[in-house]
Amino acid sequence: RRRRRRRGSVYRHYMDVSRLDLRVGRIITAVQLLDTDSLYVEQIDVGEASPRTVVSELAKHIPWAQMQNRMVVILCNLKPVKTRGRMNQAMIMCASSLDKMEILDPPCGAVPGDRVTFQGFPGEPDKELNPKKKVWEQVQPDLRVDSQCVATYKGAAFEVVGKGVCKAQTMSDCEIK
Repeated sequence: RRRRRRRGSVYRHYMDVSRLDLRVGRIITAVQLLDTDSLYVEQIDVGEASPRTVVSELAKHIPWAQMQNRMVVILCNLKPVKTRGRMNQAMIMCASSLDKMEILDPPCGAVPGDRVTFQGFPGEPDKELNPKKKVWEQVQPDLRVDSQCVATYKGAAFEVVGKGVCKAQTMSDCEIK
């Protein structure tokens, strides 16, 4: 028997950062969950009709005041999941080491909804990452902050075209989670 592919389906055999929908967002509000000491629930504007709800484990690393009205880089095409009874619709990108975390800063002039791209990786992002394909798990080990505090994938900078690159404030030579 021959199997026919449905018209319009696209087989994606490559596994690189272009499959991630990374966008600039602005935290509208961040509230620490009362029953935990490590979780924030944020409302983040990513240039869509309504803000996205994000649950992040940043309360131990980043003071509440620094979370308010802050520009961030977020991964938008993860499958939404419930975390502590709240729908989690994205993930904030952070520089990370064993004892410290910093939120990645988009370039000056970036606005909510701006797409983060990578020179040399021209593909379009998946509509939603299939958890069974483990795209995030395979791409994440190659996401790093270089010695100049620039966020990179295999040496290619996180870039908002025409506006600049995304950076960590002080952390260098570390991974991105």
